[in-house]
Parts: sequence; C-alpha cells; structure tokens
Amino acid sequence: MTSKHERAKPFLKWAGGKSQLLSQFESHYPPELKQGKIERYIEPFLGGGAVFFDLAQTYDFNSAFLYDVNQELVLVYQVVKHYLEDLISELEKLAHKYHLLTDSERKNFYFQIRDQYNRQRLGLNYEIYSPDSIVRASWFIFLNRTCFNGLFRLNSKGEFNVPPGKYKHPKILDADNLRAASNVLQKAEIIGADFESCESVITDNSFVYFDPPYRPLSQTASFTAYAQSEFADRQQQRLAQFFRQLDKRYEVKLMLSNSDPKNEDPSDNYFEQLYDGFRIERVSANRMINSKVKKRGLIQEIVVKNY
Repeated sequence: MTSKHERAKPFLKWAGGKSQLLSQFESHYPPELKQGKIERYIEPFLGGGAVFFDLAQTYDFNSAFLYDVNQELVLVYQVVKHYLEDLISELEKLAHKYHLLTDSERKNFYFQIRDQYNRQRLGLNYEIYSPDSIVRASWFIFLNRTCFNGLFRLNSKGEFNVPPGKYKHPKILDADNLRAASNVLQKAEIIGADFESCESVITDNSFVYFDPPYRPLSQTASFTAYAQSEFADRQQQRLAQFFRQLDKRYEVKLMLSNSDPKNEDPSDNYFEQLYDGFRIERVSANRMINSKVKKRGLIQEIVVKNY
C-alpha cells in the first residue's frame, strides 16, 4: 500500500483516460479484490494506466500483466520501468531547451522533434532496448505533454501527426511521479500484443479490466486510431466474443468500459445486445475531446461486468 501523497499517477495524458472515474469505479470492482482474493490483475488495453496505478497501490495481488497493441506505448512503459534515470536525463535536456524558447521557436522545436520521432521508427527494433529506445521514449513523453490535448494519433503511414498544443508551462518532466510510477511498474509484466493474447496468463482468481478504444458516439466523432489498426465495430464484436469466452472458461472477474450510445440515441441498444446476459451499469464522465465546444461536458459511459 502507498500513502496518498506518494502515489504514482499516470505519467501520460491519454484520450479516454480513467483518472476522473476512479472514485466511481471503486464501487464496481469485484468484492474479491477488496477481500484479498484476487491473485492476478490483467489489463489488455493499457493506455494511460490509471486503473492499474490505482489498484496496484490500493490492493494486494501477486502479479499484474499489462498489454497494449500500440508498440510505441509499450516501449515507453518498458523504458520507465527499466531505464528510468537515463530517461529522466533525456527529458531534462528537452525541458530545459523548450522552456527557454519563444512561442514561435517552441512550435518549430515541436515539429523538429516530431519529425525526428517519425523518421526514427523506420530503423528501430522494438524488441531490443537500446539508447535509441530511451531517446524515443523521451520524445514520446515530450510530444505527449506538448501536443494538442495529449492525443496519440497516427496517419495511414504510421506517422504521429498531432499538431502542437498551446501551453504556457507544460510539465515535460515530473521526475518524482516518474520514479513512483517506475516503482509500481516493477510488479507488472508489460507486453506488446493484441488483447486476445492475454488469455495465456489468465488464471482463476484473476481480475481482467478491458478499456478498449471507445465506439464513436456519432459518425463524425470517430477517433479510434491509437495504433495503426483501427478499432471499429468488427473489433468491438470480437472483443465481446472474447469476453464471453473468458467468462465460460475461467473463474475470472471481468470488467469493461465503453461509450454509451444512449447519450446520442436513447433507443440505441448496441451494447445491451452485444453484452446480453452481463451486468451493464453507467458512470458519469467529463469528456473534452470534441471539435464542437457545446458537445463537450458530462456524458455517461457504460461498465460491463460478469459479477
């Protein structure tokens, strides 16, 4: 257990991050977690990691397995876990240089780092960690802290293409939190793979939390490309089938988050049909990613559970 003032928080800004929902999620976690009966925590869509960091510092479980298909994200987590002080040194250099620049110079510096980041991927071996991996992780965090809304978006060529944000004092380096996060990550295995790969580590008395790219609430709100492959309805259906498969095969606790189409159309039963037979409840979230300011604000999201 970790005291509140020392607790690690997500070190990345991430679209759909769950930090704001943690207090509501508390009542949705399986009772066995609070009773100390959950031995293994598994998260097949790691993203910003808010739920993992919260649970790992609140409850006792023997092991954790964190998956994501986004190899760039997995690289950053691996570097934070294994090469932290070297990463902090690289971020110190970036932060020092950035904060000395004028607004126009900052914009040029941002594009310079983004171009280097996109070029480097062509010759990078994501399976072998090297000094290049550490530099790349520092670029990723720099771009994440200075880009528009902290978005991670790739174009069809696999290039990061988010424009710079307009921040006066972005916190490029938070060394204390990175050290706390690295400490928590020591108890986890971090794996770059599709969500179905997690079945190989599922045991009875596991708790699996799924936080996939959300289904867009409207045709104009499709933001699903966090990796080069999109996560459309076909993938949502494959995930629901996998959810059912795990429920049948194991004595495992399953929880899943997604958007609630009833925000736009109260008669839309997409997820009720997809997860028929499971428990569906709702939480309130404040979502800011919408091009129309009037469309931002409090919305409902669903929580699906097999318990």
